[in-house]
Amino acid sequence: MEIDRSGLSEFLRRRREALQPEDVGLPRGQRRRTSGLRREEVAGLAHMSTDFYARLEQQRGPQPSAQMIAAIAQGIHLTLDERDHLFRLAGHEPPARGGASEHVSPGLLRIFDRLHDTPAEIVTELGETLRQTPLAVALTGDLTAYRGPARSIGYRWFTDPATRQRYAAQDHAFLSRMFASGLRGVVAQAGPGSRAAGMVALLLDASEEFRQVWELHEVGIRPHEVKHFLHPELGALELSCQTLLDPAQSHTLLVYTATPGSESADKLELLAVLGAQTLV
Repeated sequence: MEIDRSGLSEFLRRRREALQPEDVGLPRGQRRRTSGLRREEVAGLAHMSTDFYARLEQQRGPQPSAQMIAAIAQGIHLTLDERDHLFRLAGHEPPARGGASEHVSPGLLRIFDRLHDTPAEIVTELGETLRQTPLAVALTGDLTAYRGPARSIGYRWFTDPATRQRYAAQDHAFLSRMFASGLRGVVAQAGPGSRAAGMVALLLDASEEFRQVWELHEVGIRPHEVKHFLHPELGALELSCQTLLDPAQSHTLLVYTATPGSESADKLELLAVLGAQTLV
């Protein structure tokens, strides 16, 4: 496929001008005169230089990579149809949809962007964290930094002992069964050639515990509503977990809250302060 520079430029400009800062989780600021987003704001959302993005709108520069187009599409909250159109304009085949896709829907992102004062994350069906609020990072660490199979918490659970340090010991046996059960369900839907099946093969080779729980052939084990976290500085936190599923993309928004007036609620408030200090 060849790049359509004129179409790409016009589409990006129109989408940028149609968005307001609050639509993509940015503060409006004072004395704002621009109609829509600024180029530098789009570049920041897509984690690229303003100069590179500006050249796309000016029909200049090299053909952008598929990774850059994916970053722009996610940054400006495109729908799947809009994302696919953007890929074709840039001369690339659109990525797969469904469970293999990492493109978070605009609706789910709009909800996520309003949870800045709450621990929340967006995960794939394999337990790969795509987005975290700052308070979620303060609670569990930066889970978006992992690469390869380790992006999945289910994989890390059986291969990285440090993963279990954030969870109460009395929950470990249940969580092992739950992760194996969830993975079995994904394999049944995605098939033997899927990423889920590949992860099973890796875990069968790497973990005796996984082999044992996998042989149980359990399915449908659901997470407990109340989760028991262990923070390295604050200790035990008891948090309720509410979920919102995007069935089209198999992405789930997880939101963690504490009972008002509880010790865990007080610790969440302190965690917000500790997290802000860490970011400074």
